[in-house]
Amino acid sequence: MALALLTLVTACVSTAPAPPREGINELAAVPFFPQTEYQCGPAALASVLVHSGVATNPEVLAPQVYLPGRQGSLQLELLAAVRRGGRIPFTLDAGPDALLSELRAGNPVLVLQNLGLRSLPRWHYAVVVGYEPANQRVILRSGTERRRQERWGRFMSSWARADFWGVVVPARGKLPASFSASSMGPALAHQEAQLDAAVARAAWERALARWPEHPDILFATANARRQDPEPEAAAVLYRRLLLQQPAHPAARNNFADLLLHTGCPAAAATILEPVLAEEAALSASVRDAINSTASDIASLLVDNSTDPVYCRALSGDLPWP
Repeated sequence: MALALLTLVTACVSTAPAPPREGINELAAVPFFPQTEYQCGPAALASVLVHSGVATNPEVLAPQVYLPGRQGSLQLELLAAVRRGGRIPFTLDAGPDALLSELRAGNPVLVLQNLGLRSLPRWHYAVVVGYEPANQRVILRSGTERRRQERWGRFMSSWARADFWGVVVPARGKLPASFSASSMGPALAHQEAQLDAAVARAAWERALARWPEHPDILFATANARRQDPEPEAAAVLYRRLLLQQPAHPAARNNFADLLLHTGCPAAAATILEPVLAEEAALSASVRDAINSTASDIASLLVDNSTDPVYCRALSGDLPWP
């Protein structure tokens, strides 16, 4: 019995990280929308969206995110509403560390709390806007309280029971502070098909400014620039990437396709030719794309044909290992 009691007590011990020693300036400018019954989702979402520059309110958002049958809002609906508002939601990966990084950068964080038990949850959305070290209190826009203060340990326990789910909604073209280049690429790429092209490109351009030589960021930003009327905008990034990684098959394929549609079939063939010899080692999807591009090039390329003069400057002189 004593062993069973010890096991039970151990299972209930909080594993909340130690509270920060330094303070984090309260983001007083984050708007507050007091919630009505079961409407914490629209209220919290309105706070972060308006802070990011979107003109909205809980009444506008409620039909998009509130599910009467569940008397609440699901995370997927909140994320979709952010994208409909012309913003990109970034779900935090690193829990408390990410939360603190975002607050220090001036970004409020929409969090999901479980105010009940894991076996009997009571879900609640709130917005974290600061932390006071003197009394170890987290400051939130929560429910009907503009400035709710919760003890660090209590807040962390309720957040942990919701698996540390939190979202940052930066202004257009801005990026969250807690992401690295390796986490930013997938975070943007997984949402890109659901975003307006201009919104996605602004995010990729900002990522490129932060990590100018990261291969995944270079590749994705070059692809986003394909809509630019001036092909050089994308070509300069494809060239930069291929100088780093000459054997990058997807970059060679997309660059060749860009050259082809710019009226440079001979240059496109030169760019693509090296990977055609290596296609057996490629994945089926990449191999199919490369063969399709090669077929398109062949249909436009005639013997001894030459490209316009500008094609040489556009394609550059790229190495091959």
